[in-house]
Amino acid sequence: MIKSLFTGLAAALVAVPLWAETIETSAGALRVEPVVENLDTPWAFGFLPDGTILVTEREGTLWAVRPDGTRVSVSGLPRILVDGQGGLLDVLVPRDFAQSRELFFTYARKQLIRGSGTAVYRARLSDAGDTLEAGETIFSIARGTGGGFHFGSRLVEAPDGTLFVTIGDRGNADQAQDLSMHNGSVLRIDRDGKAPADNPFVNDRNAQPEIWSYGHRNPQGAALDGAGQLWVNEHGARGGDEVNRVLPGRNYGWPVISYGTNYDGSRIGTGTARDGMEQPVHYWDPSIAPSGMVFYDGAIGAWAGSAFVGSLKFDYIARLAGDPLAEIERIESDATIRVRDVRQGPEGGLWFLSVGNGALYRLVPAEAG
Repeated sequence: MIKSLFTGLAAALVAVPLWAETIETSAGALRVEPVVENLDTPWAFGFLPDGTILVTEREGTLWAVRPDGTRVSVSGLPRILVDGQGGLLDVLVPRDFAQSRELFFTYARKQLIRGSGTAVYRARLSDAGDTLEAGETIFSIARGTGGGFHFGSRLVEAPDGTLFVTIGDRGNADQAQDLSMHNGSVLRIDRDGKAPADNPFVNDRNAQPEIWSYGHRNPQGAALDGAGQLWVNEHGARGGDEVNRVLPGRNYGWPVISYGTNYDGSRIGTGTARDGMEQPVHYWDPSIAPSGMVFYDGAIGAWAGSAFVGSLKFDYIARLAGDPLAEIERIESDATIRVRDVRQGPEGGLWFLSVGNGALYRLVPAEAG
């Protein structure tokens, strides 16, 4: 059910929410408003210029929620493998959508030879907004592996228009150190799925040319900061969830180094540091199961420049700030149950997707009309 909605950059509220919660934060009193409810395992969302909101459900549905409150199931998705943590995952609305009408998605795909893995799908949204046209899988990881674990799967548009794609280790930790596989890496691809000529391993015959960085476990959050720098957050094992500033060609250590332990309590790798491997900027112990991530510059001025990360385990949104970046605040309410995605809305609010409630919410100043 649609409770309230802003229509794109004009941000005109079309309905007064039937329910709202007010919470106290470092930025003062904020109102938590439901925008879309009755969602089934939602994974990601994005905003179109006309005010339409796209929401993916892991089971394979793409919703277009229009400014008038109607909700349409968009057809034209690829064949999606729904397996454990895999399914229909992220959605990216690129900056030139108004001209190109192109959208990008990540999803779990059955591989032709063996197993399954993360893939990227590109399609044009029809003028009516209810069909994906000219759809094409532009990228799929090189070799599939078994199990429904660790697909990663965030998409970020780089300042130069290329795409960053996060890939989990698929539950096979050692493969995150194997450059011949895409597992456990951040990729950089062109909009046609090819590796840009200036990628760090593009001339290495033993490496996949799309790899930008490697040694990641399961990066489920990714965002650019105000300077255009890519950051990711990723799940550790027991403890050791990380926030990393991602640089080209760098090795982020998994599973050789970690601040966590295996689920049976045994040590991971060689410890917490090793020459040639990057340290996290911030880590959580115990694990919070981080997911969606955004750097905020919206209407809540006290939060400008902060990063926000959803927690799937402890039901809150973490605010990170400072140099080095570190968690300094927890935003909690009845709405922040298993927060899967966090983004800035076109009107400047902080929006988030709750798996636990099956709903999309926004946070705005309590005095906002």
